[in-house]
Amino acid sequence: MKIAIVTGASSGIGREFVKQAGHFYRTLDEVWVIARRGHRLQELNVLSTVPVRILEGDLLHEAVYEQLGTMLEKEKPDIRMLVNAAGFGKSGPVEEILSEDKRAQLEMIDLNCRALSRITFECLPYLSKGSRILNMASAAAFCPQPLFSVYAATKAYVLSFSRSLGAELRNRGIYVTAVCPGPVDTEFFRVSGELENPLKKLTKVKAPGVVKKALQDSRAGKDISIYGFPLKGAHIASKLLPHHFLLNLMMVFNPNDIQRCAASKLVE
Repeated sequence: MKIAIVTGASSGIGREFVKQAGHFYRTLDEVWVIARRGHRLQELNVLSTVPVRILEGDLLHEAVYEQLGTMLEKEKPDIRMLVNAAGFGKSGPVEEILSEDKRAQLEMIDLNCRALSRITFECLPYLSKGSRILNMASAAAFCPQPLFSVYAATKAYVLSFSRSLGAELRNRGIYVTAVCPGPVDTEFFRVSGELENPLKKLTKVKAPGVVKKALQDSRAGKDISIYGFPLKGAHIASKLLPHHFLLNLMMVFNPNDIQRCAASKLVE
């Protein structure tokens, strides 16, 4: 049985991957979808061109990994595509986020890094020649991001992990692509907070285009997928310019957040 597995499938980019997966791999028998909101996963039965099997669960808890492990051991599928799209971010000064929710930063690390890695480790024995792994990183991975500190660091992990794992698996004919979009118009910003940076507002894009480009880049065997010329320019700039210069530039374009940082210091 040939399958795709998509985490974070209940909304946003993960949901879009499920919708497009059948066009990328036309021989898929099923798409296994993983997310917390089961009622949203049910909707994918209509949106997907491939039969959907639902694993409702929170990747911050043990139960979903046990369920997935049992299913994999029983079915022994050929995983043609694994999409790690589950994740979230919180914007603002680190101390401000801590004052609002002390768990948020650690949960961000656990979901964006640990869960992505664990799902990958569970699936690796069931990948074969021609299989693809697509990991949702971010353009935030290119450089440290003040006021997005933990999120950017988690995505730097995803980018580094993806590229090194891809190098290890290439001799097996398995390709790993880190997907690094800028702001995407999804439910992500309901959790992270709305964009204040005017440059980021200008570069916000739609999920279908990001996913289509990611699938095309995966098919081409690319280790990184960047959607749009502005973000490709940002990637080049992150390699050529000193990071301290880029950090100062980011702060200049976040005037409201600078005031928030100053206010937090005054409170101390």
